[in-house]
Formats: sequence, C-alpha cells, structure tokens
Amino acid sequence: MKESFNYLYGPVPSRRLGRSLGVSPIPPKTCNYSCVYCQVGRTTHYTNIRQDFFPKEAILAEIKRALKKTEDAIDYLTFVGEGEPTLCKSLGYLIQSTKEFSAIPLAVITNGALLYESTLREELLPVDVVLPTLDTADPRKFKKINRPIKGLTLEKIIDGMRAFREIFQGKIWMEVILVKGLNDGLEDANQLKILLDTLNCDRIYVNVPIRPPAESWVKIPEKSRIIKICQILEAENIAYYESSEGFHLDKAKEIEEEILRTTTRHPLREDQIQTMLDLPPEECKQLLEKMVAEGKIRLVTYNDRNFWINAQTKIKTRTL
Repeated sequence: MKESFNYLYGPVPSRRLGRSLGVSPIPPKTCNYSCVYCQVGRTTHYTNIRQDFFPKEAILAEIKRALKKTEDAIDYLTFVGEGEPTLCKSLGYLIQSTKEFSAIPLAVITNGALLYESTLREELLPVDVVLPTLDTADPRKFKKINRPIKGLTLEKIIDGMRAFREIFQGKIWMEVILVKGLNDGLEDANQLKILLDTLNCDRIYVNVPIRPPAESWVKIPEKSRIIKICQILEAENIAYYESSEGFHLDKAKEIEEEILRTTTRHPLREDQIQTMLDLPPEECKQLLEKMVAEGKIRLVTYNDRNFWINAQTKIKTRTL
C-alpha cells in the first residue's frame, strides 16, 4: 500500500530543479503576497508573521520517510508550498535537520519578501539553492502585480535580498514572471536589469503564467517580447517549457488523493494526467468524471488549453 503524506508531494518535474520532491510547511494560500498570476489562486490568509502552522516533528518525519523511498530518484528536496514557505517559523529547523541525515541538495522557492529578517537569512545559509522572485523595479507595478501585505515595500525587500547575497555561499536563481501590459515593456526590463545587477544572482530565469492564474485578465506577453526581455536581462527563457515526463502518481487505490495533492499545487493538462496515470484513455476519463461528480476537481480553460485543478482552488477563469 502506498504511503500517505500530508506535507510532501511529488516528485514533480521542475523547469529549474529537475525532479523535485516538494515540502509544503504552510497551509494553502498562506502568503504575504497575492500575486495576480499565482497558480494556486488568491491569497486567503494574508500574513507576514512567521509561525508554526504544523508540528515540525511531523513534517520532518515525512521527509525522512519520503527520502528513504525516493532519494535516488530526485534532484532536489524543495521547500515550496501553496504560498510563502518562509512564513514557517521552523523552516530553519527543518533545513538543518534534513542536512544532518541526507546529502540530497536542498532548495527553497520563495518570494524573498522576508529576507529583511536576519534570522531567516541565517536559517537559509545551509541551503544549496534559493530561488526568489523579483518581477519589477517599479514600486507601483510591484503593488499591482504582487499585491503585498501592508507594510511590505519593494525597497525593504530588495535591501533584504542584498543583505542575504552578502552572506550566502550557495546559489541564487532569480525568477522574473512577465505579465502582458504590466511589466513586459522594454523600459521595465532595462530598469530591472540595473537592479538585478546589484543583487549578483547566479542565474536569472524569465517565466510567464503558463497555468491558470489567480486573475482571469492576466495574459502572456508575445514570444518576441519575451525573447527580447531575456536578452536585456541576460536571462534564461523557461516560459514555454513543456513536459509530462517525470510527473509520477503512485498507481494505487489512493490515486485520487495523489491527484488532489498535485492539482492543488500544479494545475495539470489532460495529457499530463493520462501520462501519469498510465491508464487507457476511457478509464482515465471515467476516473476524472467521477472526481468531478464528487466535487473534488474541476476543469478550467486558460490560453485555449484545458487544466484540471482542485475544486477548492479559487481561480477566476472560465470553468468548463
């Protein structure tokens, strides 16, 4: 019988990290941002206070169990979540404890907003790769795109990123997410380039909302514009990475739970689900229809493509 996990999911294929086993130490939609492009929907628990949402010992126990089973098959253990993982007060404990029993590289995917806290900066020092996000150098556009909690300013966040870079010996891979009409102008890119040069990132990635976003009006820039911005930023373009390989859902009777866990964090195309399930198309269709009838998942369309998402995910996109 397949083991059940409450705080882990995957491994899933990551455009930057290869096969990533995800650790989610926070409840869904708990964040200090509510980004317009967020694939898990609008933030429902706005907070900038670090706290323990779940028992740290329970999360660590799951990490140990999962790594015994999958360590040879993954490239990174990634602290991520359906919100901002650095809001977990015991993140440092989880990082340090994991390093004591596993040599698997650790990554943290974060918006970087809390790096102004010296305690968090120290906690992240053992991590191999930190992947923050910075979408604009314009404070007004920052508020419109990322919709930060009151009191978070772009200046404060950038100061925190600089302070972290000064002491962090690992890799920093910055992600820039482009939204058409908001931060895809050439002047936007030139200003951001100047700012990024002061942060000494090891890599810069340009991405777009390839999955259904929190706001239905969010659009993807033209490919030619994305390419031009990548040239300006000297960044790698991961905007159109497509893969159904590497996703894995255990073929067991708990498969519905796996689908729910995965679609909560990663809206999935139909072809990805069929590949993961390794079932005949008709059998796969019957399973998905059953889950729809039970109110567990739903189908939405974005950019003329169909995605399955957890039924509880609040995304303002046309439902099929």
